Amino acid sequence: MRHYDSRVAQPASRIPPTPDDESLVDPTPFIELRYRYHRAKRSRTVRRREESRLAHYRFYIVLSVLVALAIAFLVGSWHEIHHLFGI
Repeated sequence: MRHYDSRVAQPASRIPPTPDDESLVDPTPFIELRYRYHRAKRSRTVRRREESRLAHYRFYIVLSVLVALAIAFLVGSWHEIHHLFGI
């Protein structure tokens, strides 16, 4: 059978915190950093959503311009073919 005395380490829950341990970490800067992190994350999400919406608009504008150019070339080509061959 083992005999334990005061030299044996106590579990962490039984050791009372010393005042020095509590003063080593000030949570205020960490709280501010977390606020800043979450604000940046939220603004990044909003910015990404807005840029995605604008990208959709740009895509459809460019697509419309290309379709208009293709139609203009087709009409011009048709007119030239009609003029040359008398169709």
